[in-house]
Amino acid sequence: MRIAKKYSDLIAWQRAMDLVAGIYVVSGKFPKSEIYGLTSQLRRAAVSVPSNIAEGYGRSGRREFAHALSIALGSLAEVETQILIAERLGYLAVDSRVTLMELSTQTGRIIVGLMNSMEHHAKAS
Repeated sequence: MRIAKKYSDLIAWQRAMDLVAGIYVVSGKFPKSEIYGLTSQLRRAAVSVPSNIAEGYGRSGRREFAHALSIALGSLAEVETQILIAERLGYLAVDSRVTLMELSTQTGRIIVGLMNSMEHHAKAS
C-alpha cells in the first residue's frame, strides 16, 4: 500500500515542514546566548519530524514506516515542550506560541491519522 507517490506528497510531511519554517523564524530571534542551547535543540527536534516521516516512507515496510511516524510524534512532543520553555523564558511571544502549538497539534493529528490508516489497511489485507 502506497498512500502517496512520494513522501513530499504526504500532508503530514508538508505540515511538519511548515512547522520547521515557523520554528526557524521565531528561534532566529532568541538571544545569541541560546544559539547552542535552546535554539539548537528546538531546531533539531523540529527538523526531526519531517525527516523521520520522509525516512520512514522511504523504508520498505509498513512496520518500519509506523515506527518512524512514532519517532516523529516523539520529536513533536519535544518541539512542543521547547516552545513552552521558550515562552516561559520570555523568548517567545504568546501569539507565536499559540500559532506554533496549533501547527504542531495539527501535524500530530495528521501523523496519528496516517498511522491509523496504515493500521486499518494492514488489518484489511
